[in-house]
Amino acid sequence: MRKYFSLGIITLLVLVLAACGEKSKEDVVNKLQENVENMSGYQAQATMSLQTGEESQTFTIDIAHQKEDYYRVLLKNENDEEGSQIILRNDEGVFVLTPALNKSFKFQSEWPQNSSQPYLYQSLVNDVISDSESSFNTTENHYVFETKTNYQNNNNLPYQELYFDKKSYAPVMVKVLDKDKNPLVEVDFSQFELDPEFAEDTFEIENNMTSSLFGIPVMAEEEETESNQDFSVLYPTEKMGAELAESKEVNLENGKRVTLTYEGERHFTLVQERVDAYPTTAASPKTVAEAEPVSIDGTMGALTDKSLEWTMDGVNYYLASEELTKEEMLEVAGSVEAQAAK
Repeated sequence: MRKYFSLGIITLLVLVLAACGEKSKEDVVNKLQENVENMSGYQAQATMSLQTGEESQTFTIDIAHQKEDYYRVLLKNENDEEGSQIILRNDEGVFVLTPALNKSFKFQSEWPQNSSQPYLYQSLVNDVISDSESSFNTTENHYVFETKTNYQNNNNLPYQELYFDKKSYAPVMVKVLDKDKNPLVEVDFSQFELDPEFAEDTFEIENNMTSSLFGIPVMAEEEETESNQDFSVLYPTEKMGAELAESKEVNLENGKRVTLTYEGERHFTLVQERVDAYPTTAASPKTVAEAEPVSIDGTMGALTDKSLEWTMDGVNYYLASEELTKEEMLEVAGSVEAQAAK
């Protein structure tokens, strides 16, 4: 009798839970995967906060995706309008555009499939599916996963917490965590729409370089002035055992260039340059076929085995080394952004 009574209680509990609409981890994963497979695309808006440097940074993000491989991510830096960028993927390749500086890079890259992307829906879902050891729990309004990340050249952000809406399964919030589970990157989604309609030129490079989108400024004609060409030289705090051996400054026809040479355990050179406008345009972007697009505290750069190039506050930075690894170059670059004086 006790056996039948116990079985009856268990059955009743299962029915009660089912009636309450509680989903298992497998149910939620399957629904997320179904959403990604069946959608024609999505549009989303979010705010990304970074705590990876001495000062926090905030980016406003607008994401447009159309199946299969069309992406446009607008990254507006609230403290650096000139550094606001667009990541674009279309049939011609992957591009990183900085319209205010008339600057564009072209990559032959697998982005975004080759790394975790905290603001892309299908990347978040893929991380959930790929991590069989992920944890799962629920709140009143959210399904919450903690998964491993897949950042190819950054081991400092190994985990993430992902929050999905219980009704729509849309992304709500992402927290990217360091090794001690402290959140260093947070993405908060304010809007998410499945299967939107996009204008025909949404994913065309010419349109994105010449149109002011989401408050991202385009190149404007300015008179050359000393203030436009001048800038404060930045020095890295992470020097990989090297020390500053030489500093050279050269005045260019339309700007200024400073070259810092570091020698020691790891040799490297850091070039900083500000010009009125870069010669690359939508019609002829700088092609970096052997490079990959990487994020440096929210700013997109071009990383190769021996170099890293990125732009901040209207200044172009070029880091070159025969001895630093890719991960070490990213560490040096991240410390440059955080340090405004020698």
